[in-house]
Amino acid sequence: MTVTFVTSPDRYRHWSLQVDGPVATVTLRVDEQGGLVPGYELKLNSYDLGVDIELYDLVQRLRFEHPEVKAVVLTGGLDRMFCAGANIRMLARSSHAWKVNFCKFTNETRNGIEDATEHSGQTWIAALNGTAAGGGYELALACDQIVLVDDGSSAVSLPEVPLLGVLPGTGGLTRLVDKRHVRKDRADLFATRAEGLRGSTAAAWGLVDAAVPRHSFAREVARRAEEAAATSPRPSGARGVRLTPLARKDEGDTITYPYVSARLDRSGRKVEITVAGPHDAPPADPAAQGADYWPLAMTRALDDLILHLRTNEPGLGIWLLRTAGDAGRVLAYDAQLHAADDWFAAEVRHYYKRTLKRLDVTSRSLIAVIEPGTAFAGLLAELALAADRQYMLEGVYEDRDDDATPAAVVLTAANDGDHPMGNGLSRLRSRFWGHDAELAAVLARLGEPLDAAAASELGLVTMALDDLDFEEELRIAVEERASLSPDALTGMEANHRFAGPETLETKIFGRLTAWQNWIFNRPNASGPDGALRRYGTGRKGDYDPERV
Repeated sequence: MTVTFVTSPDRYRHWSLQVDGPVATVTLRVDEQGGLVPGYELKLNSYDLGVDIELYDLVQRLRFEHPEVKAVVLTGGLDRMFCAGANIRMLARSSHAWKVNFCKFTNETRNGIEDATEHSGQTWIAALNGTAAGGGYELALACDQIVLVDDGSSAVSLPEVPLLGVLPGTGGLTRLVDKRHVRKDRADLFATRAEGLRGSTAAAWGLVDAAVPRHSFAREVARRAEEAAATSPRPSGARGVRLTPLARKDEGDTITYPYVSARLDRSGRKVEITVAGPHDAPPADPAAQGADYWPLAMTRALDDLILHLRTNEPGLGIWLLRTAGDAGRVLAYDAQLHAADDWFAAEVRHYYKRTLKRLDVTSRSLIAVIEPGTAFAGLLAELALAADRQYMLEGVYEDRDDDATPAAVVLTAANDGDHPMGNGLSRLRSRFWGHDAELAAVLARLGEPLDAAAASELGLVTMALDDLDFEEELRIAVEERASLSPDALTGMEANHRFAGPETLETKIFGRLTAWQNWIFNRPNASGPDGALRRYGTGRKGDYDPERV
């Protein structure tokens, strides 16, 4: 089955959106029969990947299409039930790879909600009209504020450890202690208490911000939304930019969009991705150009391609990253985005940042290929910096009858902070972590076209090779990579890519994900007598008591 990540509000089956001036209300009412694949029912507002795909689209549209929205209330559409979390029967019958990709995408969507609160002035408030269990509570934890109805029965809980033998897979454990500052002994007790906590105790422990009786619940949520909206920097009179349908063509082993293309080589376990620069100079009014504005159109295509390849083409373990076009035009857009301080430019910058972060946590080997005709400049240079290796041609291909100009890499001020990684650092600073003098040398040459010799001297490329050796060395590197264990490569790459400080994001995508991946493979969780398999049968999982 091929999964598509493209949807729109008129196709939603699980979410509804109501906008009332500066406050939007997002309601989850899951269609029980609307699972992405057959074989399970989405009862009690439980979710699968299809539910999260709609949520991701909704978060994006709120940021681009509704600049007037300054606060978002997230609530449930069922009586006394906010969300029961990820559907257990879906998880139990899914392959390991499916579970991992599901959790990764769900994490990225939760991070997008936090990013909207922090950078877009759209404060998300979880209005828990009933019980929030597991992933349902993790969804609430992604919001800036949590208000729980105090009706004697509604609770918040993370029951994965006691009931399923797994971990809360979308950041719950980390957000408890790192974001909400719940004391570790209380977090330990809470995460092993299947029924969770209700009312005033949940509020006293910091699991929610307030527990409010049902008769005053709506009034308290409205008050908090109005307060958040009053302090938001988002413009009141701006016109939104509609996210028009993506133009994508799948023809055999090629996928093409405006500005992005991919050529799939399944026998070689690789895909060649080319990101093209703009055709024209930047417009005077980017928002008026809307979804056709080159940085936005390019980012939407790249985002969709990453998600498509990650989910539907797991055998393509090596991604060769190329760029094409006029570097001067790329730099003009880069300068425009870097200098602009309006809401639309900010949203485009943050969307590109989030898409690059998605690339960072994708378990594929990334190799940048820098040749004549490429445009690794400004914001497109981030693709080279995101790669695990960079191969750059010295000069031109002597045996080709053209007027090619040697490739050059151009870095700008945007590469030093406009698109930070999950560790809070730019890719440039992550690359030179612990090498301050080398970093200073690179920063001293911002805006300068750097040929292969200069890029190699400054440490910006892995190998600079002449045309006699370039293609052969690249071929050997790709074939060698394809012969290695994909599991070992994923672990190696994830450790190398995130130098420097640890953050909430790096913990969720590193430490938590690594443990969850391991636990998902263990028989205590996923074996024939494991907790995931036995859930709902009335029998507990049969655990091997030995600690590993």
